[in-house]
Order: sequence, then C-alpha cells, then structure tokens
Amino acid sequence: MDILLVMCVGVLIGNRFFPEKYKRFNAKLQVVCTVLLIFCMGVTLGSRENFLEELGSLGLTSFLFYLIPAGFSLILVYGLTRKFMTSRSEKQKDSSKADR
Repeated sequence: MDILLVMCVGVLIGNRFFPEKYKRFNAKLQVVCTVLLIFCMGVTLGSRENFLEELGSLGLTSFLFYLIPAGFSLILVYGLTRKFMTSRSEKQKDSSKADR
C-alpha cells in the first residue's frame, strides 16, 4: 500500500509541478535507479544459501508468473482492438458511403 501511495504522489508531482527542463535528467535518473534496483535484487538472490538448488523451481515459477498475465493481456488487447479499432480500409469504405 505504501508503494502505491508513493507512486501516486510521484505521478501527481510529475504531472502538475515538475518543470519541463528537468524531464531529461529525470529520465536518466530513472535508468540509474532501475539498474541499482536490479543489482540489489541480484545481490539478494545471490546471497541465498540454496540459490543454485532452488533455481530450477524459481525459473518455472517465474515463467508461469510471466506467461499467465502476458497471455491474458494479449488476449484482452486483441479482443478490445478487434472491437474498438477500425482499419483504414473500413474508414475509407464508410467515408465513400457517406459521399453517395
């Protein structure tokens, strides 16, 4: 809950109060912080005693945590795109019918 609150405050500040001239610096700072976060996660995993033995099961679990949300997202986006997006050829047909 704390993470969500901090993220919402950051979005509000970035949207309303953050000067345009610092956005490039902010983008670079985000990359540095992301690299630092990934490094710290690697150190945490590497310091586990049975990490190499657990790697096989962790890999399968991680793959399932990736596959299930990504698959459902793909299906949802495909369905919504088919329902709400129209192609250029359909727009041209609609405009030619309106011209008649």
